[in-house]
Amino acid sequence: MAAILASHGCCCRTLDNLSFSGSLTNYCKYNENYGNNHLLKTRKIHTRRIKAETQERELPAVVGRHGRVIEMVNTTERRKLMLPENVNGSSAKKNDVNGGILVNGGILVRRNPTPLLLASPMPKPKQLRPIEGLKALPSDEGFSWANENYNSTQRTIDVWSSVFSLRVRILFDDSKWTYIAEGGFTEEKQRKRRRKTASWLRERVLQLGPTLIKLGQILSTRSDIFPKEYVDELSKLQDRVPAFSTVKVKNFIERELGAGINVLFKEFEDQPIAAASLGQVHRAVLQNGETVIVKVQRPGLKKLFDIDLKNFKLIAQWFQTSESLGGPARDWMGIYDECAKILYEEIDYIQEAKNADRLRRDFRNIKWVRVPVVFWEYTATKVLTLEYVPGIKINQLDKIDARGYDRSKISSRAIEAFLIQILKNGFFHADPHPGNVAIDRDGAIIYYDFGMMGEIKSSTRDTLLQLFYSVYEKDIKK
Repeated sequence: MAAILASHGCCCRTLDNLSFSGSLTNYCKYNENYGNNHLLKTRKIHTRRIKAETQERELPAVVGRHGRVIEMVNTTERRKLMLPENVNGSSAKKNDVNGGILVNGGILVRRNPTPLLLASPMPKPKQLRPIEGLKALPSDEGFSWANENYNSTQRTIDVWSSVFSLRVRILFDDSKWTYIAEGGFTEEKQRKRRRKTASWLRERVLQLGPTLIKLGQILSTRSDIFPKEYVDELSKLQDRVPAFSTVKVKNFIERELGAGINVLFKEFEDQPIAAASLGQVHRAVLQNGETVIVKVQRPGLKKLFDIDLKNFKLIAQWFQTSESLGGPARDWMGIYDECAKILYEEIDYIQEAKNADRLRRDFRNIKWVRVPVVFWEYTATKVLTLEYVPGIKINQLDKIDARGYDRSKISSRAIEAFLIQILKNGFFHADPHPGNVAIDRDGAIIYYDFGMMGEIKSSTRDTLLQLFYSVYEKDIKK
């Protein structure tokens, strides 16, 4: 599919210059001595060529929500309509005509347009309705990591100073002699201190930015490593992450997709509906009226990862040799390797789009699981456009109850969906925190965010399946 889309522009240009009658006339002009049989053969060849290239030009049919076919909009054709002031590097012809420029051989654009004394046109009604309960997300402008030109030395100092501060806090929390001034050590006093330290850690992670935020989200699921107080605080990093400005978002999209926002979208919502550690999501409307979400990567992530992961490797090696931090009992280097692999995979949105397509195919015959459609024409390495499928977060129990959904049915479906992924398909969603799983209006389970996916070999899958049936049948020997 990617190869077809990549060659799509070439196919369109070929067809624009191809004329059946013109080709046939030129053929007859230079080959008057050829017989009628050869002429008929040539006609068939040209006909087959036209049909083949026309088929290549056609975009693949995409079936949207509830089986509805989505009419795709060809961005190659949309980009031809770009004006010079919209995007640098436009294909406009530099022919001056009364102080203007001829664009695409016929559209006159004035260099310094004079405002006309006419009534302004009535604004078109917006298609995007406000989302109930959506609040403005905090801005990242006050954070040092929001600047793409970081100082690597200062960044290293910030990371290591935070780690040493955390280490000192943990030592004081676990040392009983530090509680003498408070009347002696008790477990309740220790839990209270841990809550304060965990809250400090969450704030410090936010200050250090995307790499630490993502690692905090991953580690918030590891109750086997961290005390409950830390897990509870780190789980708050799953949403309410600082957002970056709309100006950065639009510039980033235009640079990645090669066209202006107004060319690509009929409507684009400035306020993000969600901000994650590595990117944020905006609603938009395509030129064909289809509502989508556009996931935009935070600028400068690759550079930030390169700096941070060098430091984290040294930190993991230190933790691995420290007996007070678990030492040999915990595989800190293994945790580091897995986190580093995940981080670099998650900043490749092309791979995420492929993951979404694969998971959607796996559930194509199951009506109670939904995976959004990928719009490949509006997707690049750092911009991902998906079908807009809103839902209720799976942990919002009050809203689920208010809609009258059956919790037991939802639980059974969620378990069955993961058993299908792990035991049948061997390809599963590896980041199923509440921000990535929702309930649709008809009770179906919706999956979001396909950057972290896992794959299980067929041999391992067969063993797991046998183990599952042994537990189900209560067969101890098996």
